[in-house]
Amino acid sequence: MGRRALMMEETRARLIRTARKAFAEKGFAAASMDELTAEAGLTRGALYHNFGDKKGLLRAVIEQIDAEMLARTGLVRDRAASRWQSLLDEGAAYIEMALEPEIQRIMLLDGPAVLGDPSQWPNQMACLRTTTQALQALIDDGTIKPVDAEAAARLLNGAALNASLWVAASKDPAAVLGKAVEAFRLLAGGLLNQAAA
Repeated sequence: MGRRALMMEETRARLIRTARKAFAEKGFAAASMDELTAEAGLTRGALYHNFGDKKGLLRAVIEQIDAEMLARTGLVRDRAASRWQSLLDEGAAYIEMALEPEIQRIMLLDGPAVLGDPSQWPNQMACLRTTTQALQALIDDGTIKPVDAEAAARLLNGAALNASLWVAASKDPAAVLGKAVEAFRLLAGGLLNQAAA
């Protein structure tokens, strides 16, 4: 990578790092572009050049956080005793992350308000493919009932996402979390073959 490309990557990284902190502490609406760029030691032009606008910067921050969340749920999946348990644990872990202030504010409150329906974000489509593949493997080995894997993946992912949004927006997130995870596990359990249950 050339010197110019390295400088551009560093500029992007500084803007994302600074914005992530500001969005988590102040929220998207209250985070000033002038303060963001000053804190990063850059100009507004650098922000516009790299991200188009503040909304583009939020999208980049969300992509970074989402990649971290995906890595964390992947670790949960890898530790599970079975494919079925990994599916349940991964969904529960995703919902539990809604208790974390940064994820709550940026991913679950400001992100949907600014960028629209999170189920349509590119990262959700990648997650959908992974869940569909996991469900197809569970269908193939007889763990779950024969069902359209994509339809089941959309419903399970939607349940986890909506549970997370509910936890994040509630007045008592910790109390809502237990109810949300229990309901998610029970809903998913409806897919199990009687012999596997």
